[in-house]
Amino acid sequence: MFVDQVSVYVKAGDGGNGLVAYRREKYIPKGGPAGGDGGDGGNIVFKVDEGLNTLMDFRYNRHFKAKRGENGMSQSKHGKNAVDLVIPVPPGTTVIDEDTNQLIADLTVHGQEAIIVNGGRGGRGNCRFVSPQNPAPAFAENGEPGQERNIKVELKLIADVGLVGFPSVGKSTLLSVVSAAKPKIADYHFTTLAPNLGVVDTGDQRSFVMADLPGLIEGAHEGIGLGHQFLRHVERTRVIVHVIDMASTEGRDPFDDYQKINQELEQYDEKLLQRPQIIAANKMDMPGAEENLKSFRNRIKDAHSIYKISAVTKDGLQELLYGVADLLDSIPKQTLDLEEKEEKVVYRHVKKEKAFEISRDSDGAFVLQGEQIEKLFKMTDFARDEAVQRFSRQLRSMGVDEALRERGAKDGDTVRLLEFEFEFIE
Repeated sequence: MFVDQVSVYVKAGDGGNGLVAYRREKYIPKGGPAGGDGGDGGNIVFKVDEGLNTLMDFRYNRHFKAKRGENGMSQSKHGKNAVDLVIPVPPGTTVIDEDTNQLIADLTVHGQEAIIVNGGRGGRGNCRFVSPQNPAPAFAENGEPGQERNIKVELKLIADVGLVGFPSVGKSTLLSVVSAAKPKIADYHFTTLAPNLGVVDTGDQRSFVMADLPGLIEGAHEGIGLGHQFLRHVERTRVIVHVIDMASTEGRDPFDDYQKINQELEQYDEKLLQRPQIIAANKMDMPGAEENLKSFRNRIKDAHSIYKISAVTKDGLQELLYGVADLLDSIPKQTLDLEEKEEKVVYRHVKKEKAFEISRDSDGAFVLQGEQIEKLFKMTDFARDEAVQRFSRQLRSMGVDEALRERGAKDGDTVRLLEFEFEFIE
């Protein structure tokens, strides 16, 4: 089964907790702090594997969670960092954040890697908080939570040539006779529900990858019919081959078909019309094809090369393949936008989020929200008084107390943070 778009939840590993410990040796009964740091949580990494050509592995497993780091140990020993969770994906995979619609990674080359979510930093042990004022701290940090997000994983096939055209114009038949591909072929619309790939050998030591893409209809750029499922794969092709039913077996005008296809390509992405195009005038063995071709040539002028073929009788196919191979030879691969894109290896937030925001619940309680303050809360061990006091000092330094007063908070008011409640005390 061909799968080219899935929604996935990914959660990087949390950092391990730091440890509160002290040296207790034979001749040092009251040694200093010796609690080690926690290990870092594992990242979730996507890595390109050229042996894959579908996102089928994501169909039945849409939740991925990396392991957390080990907790810190005594004698100031660092907890072990978690191993990254590496997930293989096919070439042409793009990863998009579903919540922000921002591109995270565009993976095209075998072996290329991208960190999709970063693991949390390990919490610091109590030996890291020693100071002249507090030579024996009785607190440590919890591990930093790993990043998590919902992502959309899309596959855009990487093929040299893309066959485009209305349903039932003969694209699948053409691919089946020029390559070893065996697409499903039948005499009704949308027989091809997923792209098919085939390697074409021209017979003169040249070869290229050809993709038979699902049939196009009007409104495809808006998602009508197979819509974006079709157009997404055209983006990666270096040459577009229009397969046109020149015999007009379904009563459509060949020139109108050609125009409508180009209109759909343009409305999806204007850059697609800048790709080199070749016209394969198919079904030339049928009555009326020659007359239609003459009219087609007069209307199209000399915009693109036209090759007369019949996918059924195989007439003209060798000339078409030579023409495609010659055109590919004249197009340096690096001219494509695909090659010009910088490799997106690691995704990082560019926009700096506010440390916290304050709102009011219907019952009058003040609600604290914000990535920074929530992370600080999760990394605090509230079972230890010194850790709680440190958390309070950090909130004051962030300006939380003053901001609450400005919002009207008074002694005894309730303050909520995540699922917990605190009492505001002057």
